[in-house]
Order: sequence, then C-alpha cells, then structure tokens
Amino acid sequence: MNGFSRYLPFVKWFPLDKDTLKFDFLAGITVALIIIPQSMAYAQLAGMPAYYGLYAAFLPVAVAALFGSSNFLGTGPVAVVSLLTASSLAPLAAPGSEQFIALAILLALLVGLVQITLGVFKLGVVVNFLSHPVIVGFTNAAAIIIGLSQVSKLFGVPMGRSEHFLNDIWGVFAQIGDTHLPTLAMGALAIALMWGMKRFVPKWPGVLVAVVVTTALSWGMGFEKNMPGTTAQIMSPDLAVRVNEVYRAQQEQHRVTEHKSRLSAALTYARKHEKVESVETARVAYDLELAEIALLKAEAETALLKKSLRQTWVVRVKDGVGGTAIYLADHAPADRQTDGYRYRIRSIQGDGFQLVGGGEVVGAVPEGLPAMAMPDLNWDALASLLSAAIVISLVGFMEAISIAKALATKAKQKVDPNQELIGQGLANIVGGFTQAFPVSGSFSRSAVNFDAGAKTGMAAVITAVFVLIALLFLTPLLYHLPQAVLAAIIIMAVAGLVNFEAVKHAWQASRHDGVAAIVTFVATMLVAPHLDKGIMVGAGLAILLFLYRTMTPRVAILGRYHDGTLRDIKVNPNLATSKHVVAMRFDGSLYFANVAHFEDAVLEVVADHKEATFILVVGDAINQLDASGEEVVHHLVDRLRESGIELIFSGLKKQVLDVMRQTHLFDLIGGGNIFATENQALAAIYERLGADAADDLLCPLPSPWGQTASHS
Repeated sequence: MNGFSRYLPFVKWFPLDKDTLKFDFLAGITVALIIIPQSMAYAQLAGMPAYYGLYAAFLPVAVAALFGSSNFLGTGPVAVVSLLTASSLAPLAAPGSEQFIALAILLALLVGLVQITLGVFKLGVVVNFLSHPVIVGFTNAAAIIIGLSQVSKLFGVPMGRSEHFLNDIWGVFAQIGDTHLPTLAMGALAIALMWGMKRFVPKWPGVLVAVVVTTALSWGMGFEKNMPGTTAQIMSPDLAVRVNEVYRAQQEQHRVTEHKSRLSAALTYARKHEKVESVETARVAYDLELAEIALLKAEAETALLKKSLRQTWVVRVKDGVGGTAIYLADHAPADRQTDGYRYRIRSIQGDGFQLVGGGEVVGAVPEGLPAMAMPDLNWDALASLLSAAIVISLVGFMEAISIAKALATKAKQKVDPNQELIGQGLANIVGGFTQAFPVSGSFSRSAVNFDAGAKTGMAAVITAVFVLIALLFLTPLLYHLPQAVLAAIIIMAVAGLVNFEAVKHAWQASRHDGVAAIVTFVATMLVAPHLDKGIMVGAGLAILLFLYRTMTPRVAILGRYHDGTLRDIKVNPNLATSKHVVAMRFDGSLYFANVAHFEDAVLEVVADHKEATFILVVGDAINQLDASGEEVVHHLVDRLRESGIELIFSGLKKQVLDVMRQTHLFDLIGGGNIFATENQALAAIYERLGADAADDLLCPLPSPWGQTASHS
C-alpha cells in the first residue's frame, strides 16, 4: 500500500471508517455551499461567463484531492489566479468572447503541464524565487485591484477595459452619479448578510444565504428588466447613427486585435527560429508596432462612443401597429405611453442590442456537464500564453502550498510539495479538457474544510459531487442571481487578503525585503491589468537585492573575550588581540559575487597589521565554495606565502573541504593549516610562534571542557 500511495496518494484514505466518512461528508457539503456561488463570481473575474466557474469547481476539485498530498486543501477557482487569467488574456481577445474562452481553457492546460513537469522532476523549490515579501506586495496589490474591479458591478455602472486599469477605475468613479440604486441595494444587502453572519453566526454559510435571499428578491421584484431591441425599432435618426458607429468601432477593434495577435505570434516564432534577424522579421516587428498604435486608436474611439451611448436614456413605446418603437427619453411622442421604464443600450451585435432597464443578473446557465474535449491548440497563441502560464503556475502553487502546510501543521501531518504540484497540475490538465480555466488551492475554502472537520481528501470529492448535482439540476435557479451579489462575494473574499501589516513586518525584518514588497506592490498597481509584469519586477528585484546582500557579507576581526571565547572587536571593544596573529570571521559563502570582497578584506587585514605572520579565517559561516572562490583563495595563499604570511582556516564544512580536495587547494594550503575549531588553530599557531608570542592574550585559554566556541 505504501508503494501505491507514492503514485496514488488517495490510497492512504482507506479504509474509511464511519466517523471519518461522516466528518468528510459534512465538510464536503459545507465547502460546496461556498464554492458554487464563489466559483461563479471568480469566473466573471477571470473574464468568463459565470457558469464556467461551476465547470472549474467540478472535476479539478476532486482530481487535486485524489493526487495531492494534503488532506484539507480545497482546490478550485481563486481570486488572484482568476485575475491573472483575465489580465493575461485581455490583450489577446475580448473578455467573454469565444476566442477568450478557448484561450482560457488552453491556459489551464498549459498551467497544468508546467506544474506537473515541476512536480515530476521534483522542482518545487523554484517557488522560492518568489520570496515572501514579493508575494506579500503582489497579494496586497492584487486584492485591491480585484476589489476595485468589482465596484462598477456594485454600483451598476459600466467599466471600460484598457491598458491602464487605474484610468478605467477613475472612469467608474466619474459615473457614480449614474448609480443604479436597486443594484447598489442588492450588493449592499449581500455584503451586510455575509459580514453579519461571519461576525455573529460564523458556522452559517453566509455566502449561500446571501445568494438565496438576493436571488429570491431579484425574481420577486423583476430586478432584471432587460429587453431585446433592433436598429429598425429606433425612431431617432441620430441615435440610430450612434448605435451603428459603436458597432463598427467594435468590429474594427476586434479586427485590429486579431491582426495584432497574429503578428505578435509570427514575430515570436521568427525570433525563436532565426539566429540573425532578417528583413522579413524586421518588417513584421514594424507592422506589429503599427498594429499596436492602431489598436490604441480603435480602443480609444470605441470607448468614447460607448461612453456617449451609456449616458443616453431611451424609452419603449407601442408604435400603433402592434410593434415597439424606441425613442430618446426626452423625445418620446406625448400621445403615446411608455412601458414605464428607462433603458440604456448595451451589447450591440449587428443590428441587434440589449435594452438594460434594471440590474444585471447571471442569466441563463446551461444545464448538464461540461463537454469533454481537447483544448484548441492554437500554436500562434501558445508562445504568448507560456509566460503567463509559468507565472500563474508559480503564484497559484505558492498560494496552495502555503495554506496546505499551515493546515498540515495544525493536524500534525506532512505535505509533499512535489506531490502537491502533481495534484495541482493534474487538476488543471483535467480542467483544460472539461472547459475550465486555471485553478489553485483556496485559502478560505481550505480553512472552512479544515474547521468543518474534514479528515481526508474524500471531503473534496464529496464537494465535487454536490457541484455535479448543481450542474445537473439547480442551474435554472441561478438565472436571477444579481451580478452585484457576485461582485460582493469577490469583495468580501479578497478583503482578508489586504494585509499591510505584513509589508510593515517585512520592512522591520529587513530593509531590502521591505523595499521588495513595496516595489512589487507599486509596480503591480501601475502595470495593471498586466499583473504578471508586476510580480516579475518584484521577483527580479528580490533576486538582485539578495545578490547585493551576499556580495558584501559581514567581516569581523576577532579578539579574546574574558570568558575565553572569540568575539567581534567592533561589538566588544578592548578585547585582547595579537600583533602576530589576526583572527577574522567571514560571514558568507565564497562564490563569484563576493570573492572580491573576501580578497579585499584579507588584504586590508594584512595592510592594517604589518607585523602579523598568521591570518586565521574562521570559516564556520562559509557554506559554499565555487570555482571563483577557489581561484581567489588559491592566489591569496600564494601571494601571502611569498610575503611570509600563512593563511589558516578553521571550522570549514564538509562541502567546502570537498571542493578544496577536488581542486588540490587543500594540498596547497596544507593539512597543517586547516583545523576543526579556531582554538585548535590558534593553539597550533602559537606552538609555531614559540616563546616570541608567549605573552599574547589571544592565545587559547586552557579549559576543562575542551575547546570553546566563537560568538558574534
């Protein structure tokens, strides 16, 4: 069974006793009540129709539990990964379009392949390149961006989509005067219900209660009030012209977007396969720049026309022959009665559009299971998606493994990061074949799963079963669910991710870590919606700061303390030293980035202590010696020996000694100049010095307990 469990971790769940199954069943139901509405909200955050969230909450949830190592991790749609999905695909296709959906499904497959590759080759350590301060800065920025992205749905006003998220948000706040009050009321009610239940009755499924109450209200009051319309029904010539202009602008934007996507893929392919850039490649690059300029122009024109149309109210009246006519609200015939509502024109497609007179709802949700199909392998888009897939893989796994480890610690269990990568990878691959977008482990749902008493991953399988039941039988009940409620669910979910205290803590721990967190936060906010660029900036800065720190490790000149230990004379002045021997400690590994610093430190010691004939390097903190370090030490030993100075080492670790032996540096230094402890080294040095240094206070003190250790 142990052999099977290496490849089939779920084997360890069995046999399931009655009590375990009972706890797993209750936990599975509890998480299902949360994930069904939450997944629909996250689908829209990802730019997908809401019901695709249910697809992502079905098989990926079960597969991740079956093949992961955590008994409690709740996989499925999550806020940060959903937003990364939307931001990665928005430049390639219009959110919600067929092309966008196809790319999102393909992205799930790519994410899965990246994760399972990392897991199979045991490369889970690559997530360490995303340091904790970088994740803290990114998570705070992403949470704020996610929350702000839902404000338009909460107030019932449209939000533009451009290359500058902050400008889009500013446009939303500029429309606050046009707030649809029933929509705002629905969102506020949902937030009040979820907050109140979390505060006063935390065991109740607040998300589900908010969904049920607001959906019932929406159905009872006729919240939607949407009607279809055609340009033939418009009786105001100026309005008909504006509607046609918006449609043509949309078509032109779509055409330019596709043209840019093709050129981008062609340029990536050409540069990958050509060692020297050809004239044809240069022409494609030039055409791509022109396409980018044309797209910016098309987006600006479309946004301007849509803004003008959004500010226009229309009414519906009977045309006298049994049909319906549409007039500007201020130009309706006085002798005809309207239907009592005012509308805005949205979703223009050809000569048809939608008249929106109420709040937005989820609408029709297809019944049945997602289709099993191979994702559309668009080779032109693969190159564009690969970088996004890598970022989503790492960020998603970082989120999943952190909560998995936290819960495993509470339960006194073990989590295997590489097996968890395989579980998450298989979940995304299965999602790619079942119409899902990228998924990951959820903080909130995993905590709920644990608190609800889950004992094994069977709880997640039970959750997936209840999502299956919802897909088969309950989708008609979701038609009247207000979009504002989905926005409220997202806002409440990400509110807990905003944690500026963690940024402050990083700053207090290390100024460099604090800078990395702050720069990541600011960069992510500025480059939104391209969040992957923000986290790459943070990761790159963190690596550079790490290299900077290790380039100049601390060098301490040591003296004899009154208790016999060697200590830093800068920290403890007036320590006993010697004119014959200088003891120095190097607090870092010897590798290419800091070997020059080590060499300078030794030469400075030689210059400051002209009578010294022995320099002792206390190497307890040297964990690594690379080729550059070996070369520098080799030359130092030769040069100092020519000047009558011996370089002595103590406390070197096995891996450092192994390199010295393999490169014959050990033979050059001499076995008699390498010691296990600094006191052994000093005893040997003073034995060589003889009577000339008999009165040196640096000489080791005799101790009944053997050798003493050095302290900083």
